[in-house]
Amino acid sequence: MQLLYADHLLARLQFLPSGSLQQRLLTCMQAAIIEGVFPRGGRLPPTRDMARELGVSRNTVLHVYESLIAQGYVTARTGSGTWIAETLPEICLQSHATDLLQPASTPLPATLSKRGAMLLGHATASPYQWGAFVPGAPDVTEFPHKLFSQIQAKLNRDPDVYRLIYSSGGGCPDLRHALAEYLRVARSVKADADQILITEGVHQAVDLVTCVLCDPGDLVWMEEPGYWGTRNLLRKNGLKIRAMPVDNEGIVPKPGLPPRMVFVTPSHQYPLGVHLSLARRKALLALARRHQSWIIEDDYDSEFRFSGQPYPSLQGLEADAPVIYMGTFSKTLYPALRIGYIVVPKMLAEPLRIAAAELYRGGHLLIQRALGEFIRQGHYMDHIRRMRLLYGQRRQFLCKLIERYLGPSFLSPVNHDAGLHLVLHLPSGCDDVAIAAQALKRGVKVRPLSQYYMHPQSSRGLLLGYACVNERQCQDAFGVLKGCLIAAGIQIDASAK
Repeated sequence: MQLLYADHLLARLQFLPSGSLQQRLLTCMQAAIIEGVFPRGGRLPPTRDMARELGVSRNTVLHVYESLIAQGYVTARTGSGTWIAETLPEICLQSHATDLLQPASTPLPATLSKRGAMLLGHATASPYQWGAFVPGAPDVTEFPHKLFSQIQAKLNRDPDVYRLIYSSGGGCPDLRHALAEYLRVARSVKADADQILITEGVHQAVDLVTCVLCDPGDLVWMEEPGYWGTRNLLRKNGLKIRAMPVDNEGIVPKPGLPPRMVFVTPSHQYPLGVHLSLARRKALLALARRHQSWIIEDDYDSEFRFSGQPYPSLQGLEADAPVIYMGTFSKTLYPALRIGYIVVPKMLAEPLRIAAAELYRGGHLLIQRALGEFIRQGHYMDHIRRMRLLYGQRRQFLCKLIERYLGPSFLSPVNHDAGLHLVLHLPSGCDDVAIAAQALKRGVKVRPLSQYYMHPQSSRGLLLGYACVNERQCQDAFGVLKGCLIAAGIQIDASAK
């Protein structure tokens, strides 16, 4: 760290072209100390080392250090070196050294592009990603970190060079092969490893497929309500979005211009939780074949179904289906892993692989290899089974709280026994955004349902995530939320306590 001081000083000396070298160096060091670049109480490099790094004589540095000592910027400790003062004298803080180092310039206005302004105008990503009741947040404390670290340590002892350079092959082969086997068994996905591309989450996957397969102005269908993150990416890439309503059977196709893409969450619709019926699945596949469209299947939360049979993927329903299947480990493991994947038809595998390498310069092959081994050894399925049981218990506990203290009418009729959140149904006309804001002020994090609609709707509700909340935390937070609902004038069922 100390040797970086010289790099900083060499850069700053360029702003002082006049004066003796000794005076210029003194001014730069004064400014660095006042600004905190050289931390208070820190040790300066020995004069001999500083002179060598700066390429100047040691006498020049000695004179500068002596001046700094005399002015109170630093202190000399016999046998211990030169140390920056913990507290600078007032006269030092009034120094004009920092002003001398500022190049004359006129501040540029922060002018955004139309695309940038549009993106920020629709930004809804929350800074709150943990606690009651953050939707979609898994309990990351339950992940077997020690086991995963052991797998990583073993594999990383002597990594080959191909795992330390950019990836142009669509991701680590070990992970792609493990995923192909897992998806074939668990989700009825029909694909081999060459059809799988590893991405940094679903957002990158959406960006990739829309960049390569759509042109600006192309029409795409999206569920209404739907995931705002996908919607913002589609806007950013210049696509025309048509919001298609969702009923108890999933997305409702409407007549009109054929779409280039259809974005759906068929196994567990986000955020309402309904399942896309078999009839609708076949209708979508027929539409896509007829118009040479692509169905983008986001298999959101498919692993966490707590009762009944799991629904197979839309991709595996028909041979050579016009479906691009997307998945992620953000919910099953932890979000900061930033590993997702897409399964693409064979004719798209090579173009998308080349495009991904061109756009994103893939990497993280060491952790991908460890994840592939984690899956291959069966730990991934063991973890999912354990978390499915835990999340099912937490969901049941939250449902009982709602029924007991608010009433059964507050449980949305479209909630299904799956996922990491449920929708708390609210009366039409209430302000779910204001209620969510009041809850946040009291430490409870919920999302208003109305923000998931592209167009104004009468539906109102709150998304309550239960996965990362134990029963004690859930009960305490629910009491706060109930108080917010009552304060907003929401009438509780007469049968509730």
